[in-house]
Amino acid sequence: MTARATLRGDELIARRHLSASPERVWAAFTSPASIAAFWGGSHATVPGESVTVDLRPGGEFALETRAPDGATRRLRFVYVSITAPHELVFDEPVTGLRTTVTIQAADGGTDLTVHQRRLPPELRSTQAVDGLASILDALAAHLQQDQTTPPRRTA
Repeated sequence: MTARATLRGDELIARRHLSASPERVWAAFTSPASIAAFWGGSHATVPGESVTVDLRPGGEFALETRAPDGATRRLRFVYVSITAPHELVFDEPVTGLRTTVTIQAADGGTDLTVHQRRLPPELRSTQAVDGLASILDALAAHLQQDQTTPPRRTA
């Protein structure tokens, strides 16, 4: 199954069912290493060392994206509300974009919804719709890979 995303005015909503528990999905959205693994979707990479997370209301998370042409962009968000492991709400302070990530147990996995409100005009595009869907698909692949990777042994 792939993500479904729709654009309505200044709102972008993406949904995907994931074959992982809500706790694992929550961990992916709040762990710097996991954020780096999926946030760029199919359109960018995120260097692991660029991701910072201060998981508390008023705390920030930030990351750098790198496009295939080498262009970089620093993204910064401020947490508004945190309800583990069910909901994250964060704002992008420059544009006022608000993102709500909702995580619900469903059918042996998790139903994930990412709802972005107050999209600036430049993000009201097919490219933004496809980009958000690809991020959720990359998250699904990351969670699947993480589940099948054997634990590391220590001596």
